Amino acid sequence: MRTMKAVQVAQAGGPLELVERDVPEPGAGQVLIKIQACGICHSDVLTKEGQWPGLEYPRVPGHEIAGVIDTVGAGVEGWQAGQRVGVGWHGGHCGHCEHCRRGDFVLCQRALVPGISYDGGYAEFMLAPVEALARIPDDLADVDAAPLLCAGITTFNALRNSGARAGDVVAILGIGGLGHLGVQFARKMGFVTVAIARGQDKASLAKQLGAHHYIDSTAANVAQALQALGGARVILATVTSGKAMSAVVGGLGLNGKLIMVGLSDEPVEVPIAQFIMGRNSVQGWPSGTSADSQDTLAFSALSGIKPMIEEFPLTKAAEAYDRMMSGAARFRVVLNTGR
Repeated sequence: MRTMKAVQVAQAGGPLELVERDVPEPGAGQVLIKIQACGICHSDVLTKEGQWPGLEYPRVPGHEIAGVIDTVGAGVEGWQAGQRVGVGWHGGHCGHCEHCRRGDFVLCQRALVPGISYDGGYAEFMLAPVEALARIPDDLADVDAAPLLCAGITTFNALRNSGARAGDVVAILGIGGLGHLGVQFARKMGFVTVAIARGQDKASLAKQLGAHHYIDSTAANVAQALQALGGARVILATVTSGKAMSAVVGGLGLNGKLIMVGLSDEPVEVPIAQFIMGRNSVQGWPSGTSADSQDTLAFSALSGIKPMIEEFPLTKAAEAYDRMMSGAARFRVVLNTGR
């Protein structure tokens, strides 16, 4: 029996601990993945602190996984050993619930999430159902692909389904783990790209990422600044503040839409008259399916889009997790299991 290193949480609120485990064997409809890289996402706190209902321990966190198929299980078609694959938040669906019957697999009522429903990517190997797999382009490095399977797909998929067209003004609220990718995607999609963040020190980074305009929310009225550009067709809100989102909705143009991808317990307040007379709207957007992940990776490789990352070895997963939680990382923390 082969063995592997894995980093698990033994109980809710417990530490991340490095352990030795047997390498599992894939069952029917599953593949065994040799993990090359795994991003560390703030949502991993759900596993670390036991904030997901019904979560069973011990559990290996991680849902931003890039690797290579090691072994395929019975009944698996279209995939073979040696293929590069990624697995993101969408880790499987039932195919039978009402949402699945309508093709909304990411909203499956029995959805599986790597690192929550089953052991995830803080390890050298993992099992995944075949419907969770996305192909990784050959010219995209594993450490770059991993964050694109969460932060990347979330921003890319929201923008490509936003209704905005090339030449429209699209604003990205927040330049962090999500926002720094959102700015790149918006520019490469042909939008007039506006980056919004706190402080003038972010201006040079915003321009480096591809923003045509930068608005310092501490020095300017964001809504007025967006209206001076003609009004935003889309504002992609990547921040975790309902108050910050509320402060920018006045910048929406005719048929403008605020799309929320950052989670916040605070409500978003909207000016009713503006929304009626401007046909404005507010929408939330969950990440996407494995097919959407594959599209994200392909577009990123084609356009030269990469996340800004900090790399750690698997043996320093606890340190890497703390770095992510500190908010000081620029911008995504990745476990490089392949080195």
